[in-house]
Amino acid sequence: MRVRGKVKGTEKRPRLSIFRSAIHIYAQAIADDSGRTLAEASTLSKDLAGSLAGLKKVDEAKAVGNLLAKRLRDAGIEDVVFDRGRFLYHGRVKALADGAREAGLKF
Repeated sequence: MRVRGKVKGTEKRPRLSIFRSAIHIYAQAIADDSGRTLAEASTLSKDLAGSLAGLKKVDEAKAVGNLLAKRLRDAGIEDVVFDRGRFLYHGRVKALADGAREAGLKF
């Protein structure tokens, strides 16, 4: 709640929200002004299904960041606001952010 009180997403610059569980990592771009999810990606995505076998969790998170950035660029969005939620900015959360930046997102 503390982070989301300060971070808001719009249609042009959505909020990139992260959720990390013990096994998977999920990311979605949310336009808070309209309440819509513009793009999503996770370790459960069918586009990543075969390529994640045998990877470490940090490498999986980086692949999720790349996929989400690709989907957002296809939708015409290059700028986002990063919302790490309750998770510290290290490990898998940082790897997802780095993967999204490498694929062309700006935040």
